Amino acid sequence: MCDEVEQHTDCDGSRRRNFLKTTSAAAALGLIGGALFTRSARADALTKAQRDKMTPEQVIEAMKAGNERFQRGERKDRNYLREQRASAKGQYPAAVLLTCIDSRAPAEVIMDLGIGDIFNCRVAGNVSNEDILGSMEFACKLSGAKVVLVMGHTACGAIKGAVDNAELGNLTGLLAKIKPAVTSTTYAGERLATNYSFVDAVARKNVEMTVGDIRKQSPVLAELETQGTIKITGAIYNLETGAVEFFG
Repeated sequence: MCDEVEQHTDCDGSRRRNFLKTTSAAAALGLIGGALFTRSARADALTKAQRDKMTPEQVIEAMKAGNERFQRGERKDRNYLREQRASAKGQYPAAVLLTCIDSRAPAEVIMDLGIGDIFNCRVAGNVSNEDILGSMEFACKLSGAKVVLVMGHTACGAIKGAVDNAELGNLTGLLAKIKPAVTSTTYAGERLATNYSFVDAVARKNVEMTVGDIRKQSPVLAELETQGTIKITGAIYNLETGAVEFFG
């Protein structure tokens, strides 16, 4: 104990040395700084070196961990201004997501991500098209993203519209892309938009079919997955619980 006044200087110095040793050890293990996959407060955006040394499986585990923090009401003590400044001259996202435009399902929030961590394509019903596929090819082939994640969610309005055969301007064509999932969903109960259990079953099938469509319609992404460079997978976000269920 440092009870004597004359010992305070030595004690404080010892404490500082111990702190520096602990900090250095944490930094060596990658626990300080960085982005997507760190637990400590992050100061800057994800770097190329950090992203490149991660496997697709590690990227998915990092997103899972972020969602677990979100469910607990926790988040990293991040500095968005420093992330913005650090990523201004270059970006190295670890994943590209295709998600719904629903205001209650922002991927960056529900998986505790920061500026520069992911690319995010958003469209009602999280359906793919040539523009989105091209964006994904850019994200993975040219920018180095390791994961393609299609994320649907429960109680999806676009799914309800497809089930109800809703028609409204350009929305009609968009919902037509979801209807194959409606007809392909095996369900014993009432196949109605008012039956949320059925709607959620269709949402899951829609994600599964979109993942399959990405592989079929993008030889670029399919080849990257075959090589093990990326992983293409799906997930469902539960609006009630805040949990993201990852497929596979």
